[in-house]
Amino acid sequence: MREAIQTYGMARAGDRWLICLSGGKDSYTLLAILHELKWRGLLPADLLACNLDQGQPGFPATVLPEFLTRMQVPHRIDYQDTYSVVIDKIKPGGTMCSLCSRLRRGNLYRIAREEGCSTVVLGHHRDDILETFFMNLFHGGRLASMPPRLLNEDGDLFVARPLALVAEADCAAFASAMGYTIIPCDLCGSQEGLQRAQVKKLLDDWETRSPGRRQVMFRALTNVRPSHLADPGLFDFAGLTAELAAALIDRENSSQLSAER
Repeated sequence: MREAIQTYGMARAGDRWLICLSGGKDSYTLLAILHELKWRGLLPADLLACNLDQGQPGFPATVLPEFLTRMQVPHRIDYQDTYSVVIDKIKPGGTMCSLCSRLRRGNLYRIAREEGCSTVVLGHHRDDILETFFMNLFHGGRLASMPPRLLNEDGDLFVARPLALVAEADCAAFASAMGYTIIPCDLCGSQEGLQRAQVKKLLDDWETRSPGRRQVMFRALTNVRPSHLADPGLFDFAGLTAELAAALIDRENSSQLSAER
């Protein structure tokens, strides 16, 4: 996580971060490591944990407040019944994730502004980023994923993903070792046959046949060569000359040598 924060320039002196805590293994891991980095003097940001209670039936509303109070973590619990909105708007059998995510994100942005936070910190890990890449590739017709850091559309809040370089399996092992009380998602998590679940199964199968495949694929996301793709908005194919091609080859070879060193 420290490497991701440094590599993608996530932290600035005087920042105030809103750490989004869902009660899943990933957000528990996120919160714990960020507070460890803060305690060690390696993270120049104030931290505020936040749980958005979305009104799902059976949600154990006391688990996270009691945990955060016991751990003496500054926090805010906010209640917004987005569950009823999703159930009302999505037809039976429809996918709930997209609307639920938009409603949750909008409320988190609102809370961040109310609390004077500059950055909304999410618990998406390396595997989430890979899955999103393949979902966009297979179903969206574009090469895109979840960036480790971005500026929101309004231009007033950053979104950071410090777990961007961390494998999901490591989050699971850490959360298990720490004995966290995991709160499952009973809304989208209860739906079968979702596109993300299908992509996850595909990646799991690849990883089983070729251990380390996920890391190799993620490394490809950090080593993009626009001249070897087909987007004329990113590379001037029409203006390509022999001299420019030679310069590109030299630059790419130099970058590859530096990476190997």
